[in-house]
Amino acid sequence: MDRINQILEHHTYRKCLQQIRRLEAGRIFCGHDMAHLLDVARLAYIFNLEEGLGIAKEQVYAAALLHDIGRHIQYLKGIPHQEAGILPAKEILADCGFSKEEEKEVLEAILSHRNSSVAQGKNLAGILYLADKKSRSCFSCKAEPGCDRSRDKKIMKLEY
Repeated sequence: MDRINQILEHHTYRKCLQQIRRLEAGRIFCGHDMAHLLDVARLAYIFNLEEGLGIAKEQVYAAALLHDIGRHIQYLKGIPHQEAGILPAKEILADCGFSKEEEKEVLEAILSHRNSSVAQGKNLAGILYLADKKSRSCFSCKAEPGCDRSRDKKIMKLEY
């Protein structure tokens, strides 16, 4: 997990997370903090193991830790975060020693993590999508009654 720890220490990564934290300071609904990112990483890795996909642990964690990295750009400029996060994610992955092939798969997963068409995919994009959707604990959230997410999309029972 050396490259994952390099991501966590990367100056661009830390700067992006700091900006997201600042912009979400008053947010009562689901946030995009380290707890969310790690929940997504761990769920995606569970899905990887359960499905026997054989995706490298560092690739799974890299995609999960970077999937919301463009949130602050979305808040400031209105660019969808999955698109806005590609440039900083590409820089971080390159600086942390990911190969071009690994980088391509991670970036594709980030770009499609909000696209339901990848949900059934037995690949990094598919497990990232599912992990992101299943990572929320709506059943214990104080803001759940005011959340505009449809009831069928809320996680009201513990599954993983």
